[in-house]
Amino acid sequence: MTISPQKIKQLAERLRKAEETGIAIRPIRDEMQPGDIASAYAIQKANTQYWVRKGRRVVGCKIGLTAKSVQKQLGVDQPDYGMLFADKVMCDGEEVPLARVMQAKVEAEVALVLEKDLKRRDVTISELISAVAYAVPAIEIVASRIENWNIKIQDTIADNASGGMIVLGNEPKKLRGLDLRLCGMVMERRGEQVSLGAGVACLGNPLNAALWLARTMAQAGSPLKAGDVIMTGALGPMAGVAAGDTVEVRISGLGSVRTAFGA
Repeated sequence: MTISPQKIKQLAERLRKAEETGIAIRPIRDEMQPGDIASAYAIQKANTQYWVRKGRRVVGCKIGLTAKSVQKQLGVDQPDYGMLFADKVMCDGEEVPLARVMQAKVEAEVALVLEKDLKRRDVTISELISAVAYAVPAIEIVASRIENWNIKIQDTIADNASGGMIVLGNEPKKLRGLDLRLCGMVMERRGEQVSLGAGVACLGNPLNAALWLARTMAQAGSPLKAGDVIMTGALGPMAGVAAGDTVEVRISGLGSVRTAFGA
């Protein structure tokens, strides 16, 4: 059973206020029925529409919960998704003011950029591959407006899939010749290794994750379009960051991407 439109509006406003003030809030899942994913996505959509009216621009989508271990932890059997905004996309090497991301953590991911629309609900893997212009290594700086990352599935979905910012590499690679399933990843913080992984950790292959997203967004009435960025999900464990940290991600076949965190 979904919650009322008024309640959706109230919870959306609560999450926005947390971001605007920098003060995290208590989990909101207790104000929804257990398993009510629809209301969580309605809250996310309400805030997406709010920010678009305020002039922000959606430039793609991110996939969360691609690791089976994390799905099990949150009691779900599929990923979730959130929106990417233009003002949250950073360049390779650019410094990120830590104050812009609440309770920041970092993940290493493969980002795909589309050159064709993916409008069909039954889009195939071959159609997806044909629609991808290029891939780049990426860092997702995840965030939470929920106190102490005390989240379950409804909290993170409503909170834009715990979206923060993304940093994209600047050397695009065509998919031809790339095996994203076997691509190895290492992430370093201040020169020390903090995460290892591979494409197989992301639903078996980052392309599998992108296919799930393409189908899901078409079913939701918001199909992916040419030019959209797809953040396909973490290749390994996330890591915390603090002011002064530098983070570098290297993904075999794709190259590297870096960022630093200012005060």
